[in-house]
Amino acid sequence: MTVIDPDTQVDWVPEAEPEDDVDDMPLSTRLSIADTLTLGNAICGFMAVYFTTTGILMPHLTDSEDGGMARNSAATAVMLMLLASVFDLFDGLVARKLRSSAMGAELDNLSDLISFGLAPAYFVVVWGVVAQGAHQKVSAVAAVVVLLAVILRLARFSCVPMRDGIFQGMPSPFGALTVVSVVLLELPFIPTLLAILGVAWLMVSRVEYPKPRGRLAVAMLSWIVLSMGLLAAWAFDAPGGELLLQTGCALQLVLGAVIPLFATARRVNTFRDNRREARAAQLP
Repeated sequence: MTVIDPDTQVDWVPEAEPEDDVDDMPLSTRLSIADTLTLGNAICGFMAVYFTTTGILMPHLTDSEDGGMARNSAATAVMLMLLASVFDLFDGLVARKLRSSAMGAELDNLSDLISFGLAPAYFVVVWGVVAQGAHQKVSAVAAVVVLLAVILRLARFSCVPMRDGIFQGMPSPFGALTVVSVVLLELPFIPTLLAILGVAWLMVSRVEYPKPRGRLAVAMLSWIVLSMGLLAAWAFDAPGGELLLQTGCALQLVLGAVIPLFATARRVNTFRDNRREARAAQLP
């Protein structure tokens, strides 16, 4: 029945009571397949911290060190970071192919912060505690620099628009794996420290890096699988496993240094070509 307000003569209709229905949840707040992969990224980062603590740090602090267990735990922690980078690679591909939620970008940044910010920074801290000749406080400062670099890089990625197919600054997964590779090389303290700080600077720099798509994504995935194999050979003390691991870490470090050089050279050449074209257009 309709009720008439005598003063306003406007029909009054009682409000419908809200229905408690799960299906009323907006589609944008439901987890998608891509979000599930992103959460897998975060889990891998957390477990990397767990194995670094239980297998490397705690035995060292309790004087119950076991070289084999520490090696296996270090390899497991790095493998988990590699697996996190696989999740990070595929969640973007899946999001472009299938439905993605409005939470996708936020979940991706938070997961990357755990796996490629906290986990490698913590790895550096533990290295400063257990490695001979390392300075614990200085290593902690270097770890904080790595963590801040990842935070700033992720924040800039969310705020600064970039042209399609390009990252500004070294991508955080690549930076995290480079930092860990520097530590696993077991170089003297000062070169290791300088290399870690250099990687942190590259992550916040304006050097342009191509996004892993198409053949580049396949090449990156192949490199990750190969790195896992090298880590497994080292963890199980296979013949030549340590040499293979050091070779892989050295290649990762070389890639981290060479890619910015190529990107900078390409940018300079593009700038010169644009200037030549502008000068040619000004000629009568």
